[in-house]
Amino acid sequence: MKKTLSLVAALVLAVIFSNQATAQEFKGLDKSPMDVAAYPSSYRVSDKVVKVTYSRPQLKGRSLGKLAPAGKVWRTGANEATEITFYKDVNFGGTPVKAGTYTMYAIPGDKEWTIIISKQLNVWGSYFYKDSQDVARVKGKVSKSKDNIEAFSIAFGDDKTMYLGWGDTIVSVPVK
Repeated sequence: MKKTLSLVAALVLAVIFSNQATAQEFKGLDKSPMDVAAYPSSYRVSDKVVKVTYSRPQLKGRSLGKLAPAGKVWRTGANEATEITFYKDVNFGGTPVKAGTYTMYAIPGDKEWTIIISKQLNVWGSYFYKDSQDVARVKGKVSKSKDNIEAFSIAFGDDKTMYLGWGDTIVSVPVK
């Protein structure tokens, strides 16, 4: 009788735990998937200078001005505020920035964008942005892309310049 009860109890527990394990639901892909840009860009290089973790919203027929309005602080991507990690002290657009992890915001403009490096971390969007937490505010030069860039993108050139591209707009900021 004891063996039967033990066996029944073991089977009941197995059913309970197996249902919980198979009941896990996984969400589909994010509408603005997360991505990483780094310098050097090769994943095989462990001696990085900078890495940016951001989400990539898409235009989907909308205007850049509607999604990242001129003159207003923007999270520089989608979802959580973009994070930028400097593995070494750098000169970011003419301003010295110590090694560390920060959030990166932008204020779009026609001829230049203001790129903001902030001490705030783990922030959703730019809703809680505080200028008192700024580490650097630099000007990014605006140029036009010959191709439409559907998904917001960040890349680094061979000269360590960081490029932000979306729609027909490309913003460049040197990182030395």
